[in-house]
Amino acid sequence: METKHKISPWAWVSSLYFAEGLPNVAVTLVSLVMYQQMGLSDAEITFYTSWFYLPWVIKPLWSPFLDLIRTKRWWVVAMQLLLGAAFAGVAFTINVGLWLQGTICFFWLLAFSSATHDVGADGFYMLGLNAHEQSFFVGIRSTFYRISMIVGKGGLVALAGLLQTYMSVQLSWSLVFYGLAALFIGLALYHNFVLPRPLADAEHTRLSASELVSEFIETFASFFRKKQILTAIAFMLLFRLPEALLNPVAPLFLRGETAKGGLQLSLETFGVVNGIVGVVGLLVGGILGGLVASRDGLKRWLWPMTIAITLPNIAYVYLGFVLPQSVFAISAAIFVENFGYGFGFSAYMLFMLYFSQGEHKTSHYALCTGFMALSMMLPGLFAGTLADAVGYHYFFVIVMVSCLFPFLVASILKVDPTFGKKDSGE
Repeated sequence: METKHKISPWAWVSSLYFAEGLPNVAVTLVSLVMYQQMGLSDAEITFYTSWFYLPWVIKPLWSPFLDLIRTKRWWVVAMQLLLGAAFAGVAFTINVGLWLQGTICFFWLLAFSSATHDVGADGFYMLGLNAHEQSFFVGIRSTFYRISMIVGKGGLVALAGLLQTYMSVQLSWSLVFYGLAALFIGLALYHNFVLPRPLADAEHTRLSASELVSEFIETFASFFRKKQILTAIAFMLLFRLPEALLNPVAPLFLRGETAKGGLQLSLETFGVVNGIVGVVGLLVGGILGGLVASRDGLKRWLWPMTIAITLPNIAYVYLGFVLPQSVFAISAAIFVENFGYGFGFSAYMLFMLYFSQGEHKTSHYALCTGFMALSMMLPGLFAGTLADAVGYHYFFVIVMVSCLFPFLVASILKVDPTFGKKDSGE
């Protein structure tokens, strides 16, 4: 890895991955809370916001062509500027007559910009660091991505709640999104100054557009010719089904009125419980899952991780039927569910790495991430409608019934017993 001038990775890796995570959280979670406060039904909220996953679903279709236009460094800075503009667009349109259409439009722009930024940032990480630095900073990038989740799910929601003691709902959210706009414009200016300029990043692909299209079609076709492709797709779509149903409805339940069967948490309490306690549980579970899988391999831990990603969802059955008023009890339930999901999700990530092995592994992994986003998008389209129809408490029972699907797809999966083990050479 050669650069025109050396800049310490400490100056940009953490901020780059903080910038990668925050728009994703804003689009997929903060939007849920905002729309609930603006008076939309659960069915409307989950239907509209689930479509925001589409850019991450189809990201592999346009990502190969970005290098034909500009460098990855350029895409990082440009998308951060565009994210700033999109956040400003959300902030402005919240207060206009066509606020729903306007905010959805700008959330779509946020989603596409964020997905494109992911491509640029991940590619630049590999170009801007040598192999040793990539290994050393992988934990740093993951940590700051998780910090962005805490800031988004916890800090932004709590900030909106504090502002609402002094002003209207619309104005409070408008100020939150204007703040995000200023932050991303500042990040773009900062990264334009501190990001290194790897010589390799200036070397655009030597393939023409037509040659790149031909190669992409072959890569795409080779993915669907892989062994156990149907089983792999079923696993990628169904292993997270309970979480995909729960993910858009759980925040609405935590904030929902008691008359409707919700816990009616304040925005400040919601921010702490869901944004801090929940993310910490997710982080701890993910770290533990990675540690045990690296020691014993994916196959050894597939069933324990399947149990972990499913059975802890019963915590929401408890919350839905008991409706506890104790913040400690609510926090404990959310921690347990998130810890289980973080631990079990390790199996999902490892399987994507396993299935992507071989020729075109980078492109095949990108296609796997598209199926990963699709697995969250499709159930979310009808999750709110189902919750409205049966009530939160019975909806969580249905989530538990859906846990049969992860066990089913795990039972038909074939994995090399040595994959993931420390001594396997993987």
